[in-house]
Amino acid sequence: MNKYLLFVFLFLIICLSSCKSYGPTTTFENTAPEGIDYGNLAHWAAHPDKRDNSDLIPGSDAAPALNLAADVFFIHPTIYNNKGKNLAWNPSISDSVLNNRVDNSTIKFQASAFNAAGRVFAPRYRQAHLVSYTTDDKASAKKAFALAYSDVKNAFEHYLKYYNNGRPIIIASHSQGTTHGGPLIKEFFDGTPLQQQLVAAYLIGIPVPKNYFERIWPCEDPEGLNCIISWRTFKSGYIPDDRPIGDDILVTNPLNWTLDTTYVSKVRNKGAVLRNFDKVLPRRVDAQIHNGVLWANKPTFPWSFLLRTKNYHIADINFYYMNIKLNAKRRVDKWLEARN
Repeated sequence: MNKYLLFVFLFLIICLSSCKSYGPTTTFENTAPEGIDYGNLAHWAAHPDKRDNSDLIPGSDAAPALNLAADVFFIHPTIYNNKGKNLAWNPSISDSVLNNRVDNSTIKFQASAFNAAGRVFAPRYRQAHLVSYTTDDKASAKKAFALAYSDVKNAFEHYLKYYNNGRPIIIASHSQGTTHGGPLIKEFFDGTPLQQQLVAAYLIGIPVPKNYFERIWPCEDPEGLNCIISWRTFKSGYIPDDRPIGDDILVTNPLNWTLDTTYVSKVRNKGAVLRNFDKVLPRRVDAQIHNGVLWANKPTFPWSFLLRTKNYHIADINFYYMNIKLNAKRRVDKWLEARN
């Protein structure tokens, strides 16, 4: 990998974990159109009817499998972290610069982890600015998140109406995506007939209480169905003091897919995918559940000595990329087997 690009990648990890975010400074004012037309493929970052970065396979020129029996509805994390004056709380859906950043980051490096399990649908949505999580203007932040969720909900309803046709579904999300993924599952799956189509929900990067849903429970093994999976990654030995912790928070170990707090060696890690998408790095990251978070020792890779942060949130999916890919497909296979 180009050493300069690697340095930039490590700097971004450190900055996203520790630097202040600069965003909207005025109160929320919704000047955006009422809704997004999800019949327009341009409003999807990933969609089976077009070629996009969710189709990519690390270190390979091969295309993902065709005629997959399941679908993946992926809700991407916050990419809107712009700095500047007079920023909107939610960006335009047609912001080409932001959309390009989405496509070349989260869609390429996260959504693609699920392309062996099903057709990937990832809507563009008017995500709330990153500062929405930390601002003192809670009323504006709440409205910004509500607008973002309305887009996610609209996209999912469009997907159900025109594409699902009774197919099994994986819900996958990271960070702000999980902020919206939890309510989406509550509204559409929890205790409804659609719950039987839920293969599993990978709600990653945001604390999810074990009892958040009424009738959907945590997955307890690698083949559990109609259940939820979640984790947030921090350096081993570190307990965050600025977010919920404790045994009431769901943490799944992505190296053995259980809720067991036993340490799992990096030997069981099938491969991380970091800044160089063409390079799969097996046996680099371990995992252990502790007090509501997932602990991982600092991985070794070129220039990893620059990685000083104790918050590995940005790599929640990347550290365990190949294990996620294999597990998502395994659960779909189990779902299909159970219904045949």
